[in-house]
Amino acid sequence: MKHIHLIGIGGSGLSAIARLLKESGYKVTGSDRALSPFAEDLQKNGITVQIGHDAQNITGADVVIRSSAIGDENPEVQAAQRAGIPVYKRADFLGQLMVNKTGVAVAGTHGKTTTTAMIAWTLYKMKRDPSFIVGGTLNNLKVNARAGSGKIFVIEADEYDRMFLGLRPQVAVITNLEHDHPDCYPTFDDMYSTFKQFVDLLPVDGTLIVSSEDKNAMSLLSYARTKHLNVLSYSVQTEMTINSPQWMQARGHTANQRGGFDFSMMTNVSGVISTVKVSLQVPGVHNIRNALATLSAMAILGVPLQEAADALGEFTGTGRRFEIRGERKDVVVIDDYAHHPTEIRATLAGAKARYAGRRIWAVWQPHTYSRTQSLFFEFSRAFSDADEVLVTEVYASREAKQDFSSAEVVSAMPHPSAHYTNSLEETADYLLKNLRAGDVLIVMSAGDADQVSAKVLENL
Repeated sequence: MKHIHLIGIGGSGLSAIARLLKESGYKVTGSDRALSPFAEDLQKNGITVQIGHDAQNITGADVVIRSSAIGDENPEVQAAQRAGIPVYKRADFLGQLMVNKTGVAVAGTHGKTTTTAMIAWTLYKMKRDPSFIVGGTLNNLKVNARAGSGKIFVIEADEYDRMFLGLRPQVAVITNLEHDHPDCYPTFDDMYSTFKQFVDLLPVDGTLIVSSEDKNAMSLLSYARTKHLNVLSYSVQTEMTINSPQWMQARGHTANQRGGFDFSMMTNVSGVISTVKVSLQVPGVHNIRNALATLSAMAILGVPLQEAADALGEFTGTGRRFEIRGERKDVVVIDDYAHHPTEIRATLAGAKARYAGRRIWAVWQPHTYSRTQSLFFEFSRAFSDADEVLVTEVYASREAKQDFSSAEVVSAMPHPSAHYTNSLEETADYLLKNLRAGDVLIVMSAGDADQVSAKVLENL
């Protein structure tokens, strides 16, 4: 049995690979600088996780995989290289897992985690037994990865560090495309050219699925057509518009009692126009789009669409994607991963629709200096659907601390009630003093601000 060691095992990407490898029969170990919830869950499933990086951690390993955050100077990387043990980045390794599988890869600036989870759940519920790797925990299954016995492999295609260029998809979904990760892609053109390379990964009989509401995604569809690939577009519109030879469209969406939307999905994929009824329990119009992407993938995979829609109706979301953490004293506390202006607007719009008439509190922890500064103006205008806004200090993540404060973004906000708090402790204290019955608190963070949610719930 091959022994695989993962450096940075506590992150969402490597923890998913670790779980899948363990279920596939490999001996799996790993290390990280701290014990994350992902790593703690792996320990409960019999995987040895060392806290801290040390050359001894790789003892007995046949292969080492490292996350994008692990550099060449890491002692475990150096020890593996001295010992002649192959060291792979995540991008180099994931393609190997997809060999002899029908790969479904979901890419895009926003929505890829939820869409990947929707596809994985729908296939699982319909007994297709897929393998999957998702960047968040599926609430329905309580895992972020699974090694299935079926032919389909569903994976979240992360563009950061060009990870998705190592994949082997048969079906590719691109939800949308906006400039992000300026530390990796200095310009939008850099990012766009990399997404073209992602499309190039599709074989001659492959399929590209995109949102026709996103002009950048649609330009990639046009590019795919020049390569004679199969293409399919989807949209949420009130007028019938055909943007590609195959299409899906949501029509007549209305809010339902479960917190989501009901709508009719029309398509011509079967060769004739047909209609499927869909009822979601995850909030926001953006999740209608994610559902359409999911049903588009189901159509290409030959899955009966009404059955797929019924299964999708049971989907309850993923961790930190509009995740309701609890309710105390009639205050609802929600965690969300939104860390881009478009995501913030979509999350707050979803909250306003689901909790109409209630006061919405938005807590935002900016993620990385480069993103906050590159999208400074867009962030300053993203909070119009919140009644109260708290902005805490930048979560540096992989970047060094800089002489920049998110207080500068707050000072540029036209919002009538936006405040800066320089620590998570101060943020939680402010909330505990000012929250009142009927309020809805949404903590938006790709960093560690979820501890604010925990503290508020504990002390309300």
